[in-house]
Amino acid sequence: MNSRLDHGTDALAPAAVAEALTFARSAVIAAGEIALRYFRQPLVVDNKLAGQAFDPVTCADREVEALLRGALRGQFPHYGVIGEEEGFTKGRDDINWVVDPIDGTRAFISGVPAWGILLGLVQNSRPLAGIMYQPYTDELFFGSADGAFLQRKGQVEPMQARRASRLEEATLYCTHESMFVKQAHLEAFRRVSAQVRLQRFGGDCYSYCLLALGQIDLVIEDSLQPYDILPLIPIIQAAGGVVTDAQGNLPVDGGFVVAAANPQLHAQVMKLL
Repeated sequence: MNSRLDHGTDALAPAAVAEALTFARSAVIAAGEIALRYFRQPLVVDNKLAGQAFDPVTCADREVEALLRGALRGQFPHYGVIGEEEGFTKGRDDINWVVDPIDGTRAFISGVPAWGILLGLVQNSRPLAGIMYQPYTDELFFGSADGAFLQRKGQVEPMQARRASRLEEATLYCTHESMFVKQAHLEAFRRVSAQVRLQRFGGDCYSYCLLALGQIDLVIEDSLQPYDILPLIPIIQAAGGVVTDAQGNLPVDGGFVVAAANPQLHAQVMKLL
């Protein structure tokens, strides 16, 4: 990921970020109509890792990404697009859209509405803006330097992560323990989960947005791809949360990720890793 992003020097102006985010919000809503046509309907599910593991993909993933690529490249031809299904389309600037058309495909094919369309705007290694849209609940979470917001039922409201939660009072989410492919990472996760008040599995991208909304306190996951987390970073940060890898760095390459509602809670978790 970094080799695609680490070039160029002029920062994108805040007004340009706001313009891009406004357009992107409309684009993901249009893409959501495609996803809804397939949700809870009979689907052919292909396995991208046949013979190795189960990594599902459907026509919904492919069609959503195709629509977003066409819309984004049409409106912003200088920007590149990095997508889960179609790879990297280079632009003329050091700015890229990052697309995960259906984050949580396993939930999607199971009929569980804990999936979403992820779209992020990144310059160099810096996430500038991010969107997560859940079409079934019609909830659009977005964030940038201007703040974190939830758009639903025609209304836009600001979001704030919990400011005072502590580890012993925390609610921790993780999509599943099978994400922790390294034994050391699994043991670190279990050290944290043994200290919290409540721990639940499931959620995918939706969990990170619930953290920004102030509903839960922690998300710890592993084996993430860059497109799984880059669009979510601006949402979490703008809501007052902290998101890093196990070393405390911004997790622009995915991998092991710790998202916490506030800096104090994040520091408590890092001591246990």
